[in-house]
Amino acid sequence: MYNFKFAPETYFKEGTNSVLLVKLHFPESQWGEQISIYAHLLDRAIEFEAVDFYGNDYMLYPSKAEEPLSLEDIIYLIEGMQINSDSVEGNADLVLNGIPEAESDFYPELQAYFNEKRANFDLP
Repeated sequence: MYNFKFAPETYFKEGTNSVLLVKLHFPESQWGEQISIYAHLLDRAIEFEAVDFYGNDYMLYPSKAEEPLSLEDIIYLIEGMQINSDSVEGNADLVLNGIPEAESDFYPELQAYFNEKRANFDLP
């Protein structure tokens, strides 16, 4: 059973204000798309940003927070990620329809959660 209330104490070590929070890989995509989610510390708030190879504009909910997100909230952020359809490059809309493989140094159970979800849909 997953501890959905788990939240890391912080994302940032002394002297850093940006970190790679989650790396998503979509193996069913024709090109094996990757999306990286970053956390930035700006004016005492944590802002989240999703970046892909094409520079698409992703909308994340929440887009910022006062403290690190719980496992449950980071899952909602990933699963609720949307793309600004006015500036789509590549097949980003199709990519987001898939179930990603996820890696995170901050959320140890995230990879297992998405692996289990992929297995439930008979995805390797």
